[in-house]
Amino acid sequence: MLTNAAVKAARPRASAYKIADERGLHLFVAPTGRKSFRWRFRFAGHEQLLTIGQWPEVSLDAARARAESAREQLGRGVDPRTIATAMTFERAARAWHAQQVAGWTPVHAADVLASLEADAFPELGALELDSIDAPAVLRIIRAIERRGAIATARRVRQRISDVFALAVSEGWAATDPAAVVGRALAPAPAVRRQPAVTTIAEARELLAAAELVDAGAAVKLASRFLALTAVRLAVVRGASWSEIEDLDGAEPLWRVPAARMKLAAAKKLDAANDHLVPLAPAAVEVLRAARALCVANMHSDDANMHCAYADMRAGELIFPGRGGAAPIGEGAIGALYDRAGFARRHVPHGWRATFSTIMNKRQPADRFVIDSTLGHVLKREDGSAAKVERAYNRDDQLEGRRRVLEAWAEFLTN
Repeated sequence: MLTNAAVKAARPRASAYKIADERGLHLFVAPTGRKSFRWRFRFAGHEQLLTIGQWPEVSLDAARARAESAREQLGRGVDPRTIATAMTFERAARAWHAQQVAGWTPVHAADVLASLEADAFPELGALELDSIDAPAVLRIIRAIERRGAIATARRVRQRISDVFALAVSEGWAATDPAAVVGRALAPAPAVRRQPAVTTIAEARELLAAAELVDAGAAVKLASRFLALTAVRLAVVRGASWSEIEDLDGAEPLWRVPAARMKLAAAKKLDAANDHLVPLAPAAVEVLRAARALCVANMHSDDANMHCAYADMRAGELIFPGRGGAAPIGEGAIGALYDRAGFARRHVPHGWRATFSTIMNKRQPADRFVIDSTLGHVLKREDGSAAKVERAYNRDDQLEGRRRVLEAWAEFLTN
């Protein structure tokens, strides 16, 4: 149980940590030394976190009183996070996220919130908006840059700025301290080709090595499915059972909605631009394994995943992360490959280059089908876009794609 002396004496460590008080209340100590009181509780069957306030602005006694008030609200069936309090950065950020989420894919929405929870909320979450200045934002961004995640630092800075844009518009804050920070960021990294293995032997070696790594079953299955389908990582992470057709039939197919593809905004609204991925037998086996894994976890006491293949409800993820509501982490498959000994040799997005390199070498006559399978704009021999052909050719080359993907699966798995 916490004491005032223990709160005052808590010192920062290399990683954030917490000191428990009672009934879910605890002191959170960030690596920078900031201390905040937080309360863990369960609402609607899920664990939630409420930031009570920053120390020393909020004392231990005050934190306990606020936690008790929140418990009373919870006892009446009211989510304590909805109770009006001072507008903190976390509350404003969640309001901004809720406002934007309708225009995002589920995967992107989860990634945005996860980045704020990991990098912004520990330092800024409990602070009132007008108490946050540019140096406070810059400290967060510099910490991300020190990890070598330059692109992530720029994205987080932009997201913080977007939160303040909403806050200023709503009258919750006077200024956007993140706006000026953009000029102090490290230069954007030069665009480089994604590392990828380029031979069948290396591709097989990678898949075999990944299977030996101690990692979550869903991550390993997603890795194999990514390799077998050669789609983009985000497309696999957001894959849902409702997108799979005829899984146990003669012509299994994955229909990726246009809204989840890398397309111009207007094209995302047209179902004619859905990307069709014929599923080779090896890919079907991955999905059956994922289905069996989900069903098994539904009946386990410590279920980390949930699926409902039987009713094919939209949004039920094929490869869910811990808790089941969100997809596997953005960096999960990349970390799997690093641990398998392929750091800087292959990244998840590299499977597209691997597939294209190997299949164009082995089956050069199928160049147009290979590009179609990757979802690329078809090109003529002179390199110009075949716009007329794409406008009127609606068969999506399914027969050719199925033949190419089945050959690719045979190369990978035999």
